Amino acid sequence: MKLTPKAKRNISRIIPFAIIWLVSGWIVDVTELGVTRNQNLNSDTDIALTAPVLIFASLANILVGAIVGALEVVYLEKRFSNRTLSAKIFYKFLIYLALFIIIIVLLYPVAFTLETGISLLKVDAWQKLGRFLVSISFFITLFHLSVRLMVCLIYSAISENLGHHVFLNFFSGKYHQPQIEKRIFMFLDMNSSTTIAESLGHIKYFKLLDTYYNSMSDPIINSFGEVYQYIGDEIVISWKPDKGIYQANCIKCFFDICNHLNEQKEVLFHEFGFEIGFKAGIHFGEVTIGEIGALKREIVFTGDVLNTTARIQSLCKELKSDLLISGAIKELLPHSNYQYSSKGEIELKGRNKKEELFSVTLEKKPTIANNM
Repeated sequence: MKLTPKAKRNISRIIPFAIIWLVSGWIVDVTELGVTRNQNLNSDTDIALTAPVLIFASLANILVGAIVGALEVVYLEKRFSNRTLSAKIFYKFLIYLALFIIIIVLLYPVAFTLETGISLLKVDAWQKLGRFLVSISFFITLFHLSVRLMVCLIYSAISENLGHHVFLNFFSGKYHQPQIEKRIFMFLDMNSSTTIAESLGHIKYFKLLDTYYNSMSDPIINSFGEVYQYIGDEIVISWKPDKGIYQANCIKCFFDICNHLNEQKEVLFHEFGFEIGFKAGIHFGEVTIGEIGALKREIVFTGDVLNTTARIQSLCKELKSDLLISGAIKELLPHSNYQYSSKGEIELKGRNKKEELFSVTLEKKPTIANNM
């Protein structure tokens, strides 16, 4: 079964949690082996770190990390999105603490069986579990789990705010030195945003923007796009060429966003009193990408392609088109269910070279008339 882009993205976000748990578990196990010299000093409550137990512990750490990651990515991230960072961490910590106790109760007898060879059905396994749950070793285990959990929650908070790809790029140092890459950009701007903002007031307008951007999430993910920036009522989306060109994903993203907003049109009008529309421009070219900033580091794109895309987007109203693309991206796109209409070669502000622009619409399917 082929995974959807959203499933692939979720898996890529869950994997780091599993890695954090696995590596931190190894650190704890190696430290314990060094301190105890591989001797079980509390045999009444503790499990000896034999080879089978260590393998089982590693697999258990991967499983626990994956469960934590899945809960974070799929459920808890949205559930606590309106909470402060401290509240998020506190409530999540309590949820995970309860989960860890359940996991310990389930997995401890299995580890005991691996250590001793005694069946799970024997009363000895459950008696030892009971002794462990009231021992100092249990509370030390909870402390270790809590420290690892805090690392995961901090990682989750940073990743959520910076963006998964941006965080990994910072961590790996990929753009510590400037890199030249080819990228597709789409500048998407809300229609009549100034009028809407004046009418709603800044607090309600902020809520509108939040709803507006949330409605774009799935289309962007499903087209393999990456959000580069939110600039007021404008969003800048970027694609690596192979991802954006494949099945005309960069174009598909625009029309999918249209569909999502149309599905919520009545709800948005009821809540905010406006029909929300937008216009976009798409262009392709070389950019320089690198970390920049003194007081605050960011991964920044620079290059003529960004300015050109912004100019293309600004011409949408004048050229009476909701979506304009450059000839540079038009040449790369595969045949698809879109109609391209040339607007001629336009001299863009700030550029000497003219650029041929195309408006894009959905291809109309022919209707079959019934002859009576």
